[in-house]
Amino acid sequence: MAEVEYNFAKIEEKWQKRWERDGLFRNRREDRPPFYVLNMYPYPSGVLHMGHFLNYTLGDVMVRYKLLRGYNVLSPIGWDSFGLPAENAAIRTGTPPHEFTEGNIARMRGQMRRAGWGFDWGRELATSHPDYYRWTQWFFLKFHERGLVVKKNAPVNWCSSCQTVLANEQVKNGECERCGSQVGQKDMNQWFFRLSAYAERLLAGHDELRGKWPDAVLAMQEEWIGKSEGAEVEFRIKETGEPIPVFTTRPDTLWGVTFLSVAPEHPLLEKLLPGSPRETEIREAIRGMRAGGTSAREQAEREKEGIFTGFHVINPVDGGVAPLWIANFALMSYGTGAVMGVPAHDQRDWEFAEKYGLAVRQVIRAPNASGPEAWPEAFTGAGEIVNSGPFSGEPDNFEAIPRIIEWLEAEGRGRRKTNYRLRDWLLSRQRYWGAPIPIIYCDRCGLVPVPEKDLPVLLPADIDFARGSGNPLARAKSFVDAACPACGGPGRRETDTMDTFVDSSWYHIRFADPRNDRACWDAAKAAKWLPVDQYIGGIEHATMHLMYARFFAMALRDLGLVDFSEPFTRLFCQGMVCKLAYRCDDCKWLPAEEVGIVGPGGDPVPEEEARTLFKRMENQGLDEAGLAAEGFRAVCARCGRPVRFEMTKISKSKLNIVDPDAIMDRFGADTVRLYMLSDAPPDRMQIWTEDGINGAWRTLTRLWRLVMEGLERISPPGTPIPATLDGVNRSLRRKTHQCVRKVTESIEGGYQFNTAIARTNELLNLLRGVRDQAHPAVMRETLEVVILALSPIIPHFADECWSRLGHSGSIFEESWPECDEAAAREEETEIPVQVNGRLRARLTVPPDLPPGELERRALSDSRIRDWLAGKTVAKVVTVSGRLVNILAK
Repeated sequence: MAEVEYNFAKIEEKWQKRWERDGLFRNRREDRPPFYVLNMYPYPSGVLHMGHFLNYTLGDVMVRYKLLRGYNVLSPIGWDSFGLPAENAAIRTGTPPHEFTEGNIARMRGQMRRAGWGFDWGRELATSHPDYYRWTQWFFLKFHERGLVVKKNAPVNWCSSCQTVLANEQVKNGECERCGSQVGQKDMNQWFFRLSAYAERLLAGHDELRGKWPDAVLAMQEEWIGKSEGAEVEFRIKETGEPIPVFTTRPDTLWGVTFLSVAPEHPLLEKLLPGSPRETEIREAIRGMRAGGTSAREQAEREKEGIFTGFHVINPVDGGVAPLWIANFALMSYGTGAVMGVPAHDQRDWEFAEKYGLAVRQVIRAPNASGPEAWPEAFTGAGEIVNSGPFSGEPDNFEAIPRIIEWLEAEGRGRRKTNYRLRDWLLSRQRYWGAPIPIIYCDRCGLVPVPEKDLPVLLPADIDFARGSGNPLARAKSFVDAACPACGGPGRRETDTMDTFVDSSWYHIRFADPRNDRACWDAAKAAKWLPVDQYIGGIEHATMHLMYARFFAMALRDLGLVDFSEPFTRLFCQGMVCKLAYRCDDCKWLPAEEVGIVGPGGDPVPEEEARTLFKRMENQGLDEAGLAAEGFRAVCARCGRPVRFEMTKISKSKLNIVDPDAIMDRFGADTVRLYMLSDAPPDRMQIWTEDGINGAWRTLTRLWRLVMEGLERISPPGTPIPATLDGVNRSLRRKTHQCVRKVTESIEGGYQFNTAIARTNELLNLLRGVRDQAHPAVMRETLEVVILALSPIIPHFADECWSRLGHSGSIFEESWPECDEAAAREEETEIPVQVNGRLRARLTVPPDLPPGELERRALSDSRIRDWLAGKTVAKVVTVSGRLVNILAK
């Protein structure tokens, strides 16, 4: 008797060792076409979470599927190992960042191997290793030579307590996440990649990606690039004559300007404010406006504030005079840093004018023809132009915009302009744990690039993180002091390091040749594997990492280093893994064990009944309102206040964590993989429930028993299918090959693994029902098809079953099953018969019945004869295998 119990621990360890021994994922099949599958590499935080598990399982399934389809697959893995957490740990504990990072990598590498993900570990890299960041620095130098790296002033998030620059994500509600101090903006001389120079190419590149990348990602990038067509006009300061260029997408409203706003950091202010009557008051207001972070989102969400400068501007179209304001919604990063205020036809301007008592001038007549004094809000729609000089009376303001721009150009009052919201990429970080920027400052020679032969510029090891605040590199004399490469005199190293997004903008190319110490990569190897055929990662990276990687590819192509402009041919964005979380207004997020249930009478519900309710809440998405409808309330066990439920992303902060190690201890890796891919399409939200993982376990153990019991019934490998089979076996073969077709279509049509699993489950249910009647060769065929079809999803299980079915090699050295169309063809099919377009009967006939015979059978059917009684048949429309429609009068 075959082994009945499914010992997942023993089986998974066995096959992981076998795959590693045999080099299954080392792309050794040079006779096959190449296919490159890449998951976004992780930051080594020290522990995998369930989001990682879904992401890397998806990649592994694609890798194994492509192996079975006959490809030579590249599946590398590495570590995005620079970054702030390691430096914070050094400040907090004294553990050097390198040591902290390497320890985390070792732990996560062990978790990854245990999960059975098929990576080529021989290509493993880490961006914090000198043999990697040497080339990051080399790219900086090449971009600098090309004029794609510049140094200029820019506002940054500044914590005066920590004496350091903060990334946008480190600013929480206007405060430093490290120390809680108020964050302000500070102008600093920073390094930038000229991302804005590639704005149009980045936008045009979407034509190549449509249908291959999620529409949502392309839409987010288009919004981030923010292409705007309009006009640039030049206002002038009435009191001084200074020009103020202004970009607008609405030149049809130029005659409606009643104020002009500039950004708090606009350079013109330094010319106007010194010595002006309200200088002190205005500078104080500017400081207030520049408090908080610099992110576009934070700036957009602030309450709109401003202050009058005491100066006025002259409108170039009609000579009208309007007050000049400073406003926190005017941004130097968009347009010219100056925004014309048209309260009658812009809602933000309307609210600003209401707040500060500014004039409202109508220049577009609303359909109701009333004036602005009767409007509840700004009129932003189409209408007749009024009070606008030569354009008054134009029936449609939007259609008049091109003619207005032509007039501005002809009159010398403005010009056509395309503007982009996309900013240059700020790459400077005042941090230790990043790739050092290879620049030396010399009092005699100025800014001098480090010679290529001196790369990498190494991070010093003798850093005291506990001493002082600010950038630790700036305090390291052994690092800062350096000879000028040009004159040999004393120089100072750049102490800023590079943004970690620089590292992740080219790692996918390095994987093609990760051990090359003479060049960033061998051109032939890069040409073989790149661009990446299938990239997998979260949609949250749409407007930073994915945009930066595209920019890098285009710039590298311009440098002659690659032969492609788009780095990732196809992109798949997995959904979030979510679980119910519990929140008390006083005690914040609570673990489930600290949530009590109170019954209709106000008494606590017994523990066993409460557990049942919690299970229902998880599995049915029952919220507090649904609980209340049944007479129950959830309360905080600490303070007794009501508890709210939220289905949210699994995270430590919300105390709804699911530990992958603990789950694999209980069920094994394959059960987790099966569960995560069986309930919903992988690009949708995945809901984690205890019932769900238990259901996946039951599915696997039932399949295990079916295979083990079948070993005594099936024929030996290679036994041909008999030419003649009874109805039961013909039906089983038909469903088997239909399953192959449907599973293949589900995977090829968008990685709908949940549909593929559902189709194999249907086939298994059929097999269980007829196994006592199944021919041994047909039963073998069905079991092998099921195991092959599920093998990318449950690989350890599948390889063990394949071995027990009598095969010597790994299942992943086999071929994906082919659908035998003859076997899959239905013996009979159901044809709807209509009379004058209405369904009146259904016929069961052979699928290849000739149209004439199909028509004869339809007309002779007793049900149809009844419907045709007393009528004359005018025409019969027959669609073979699909439909009969009888037209009768």
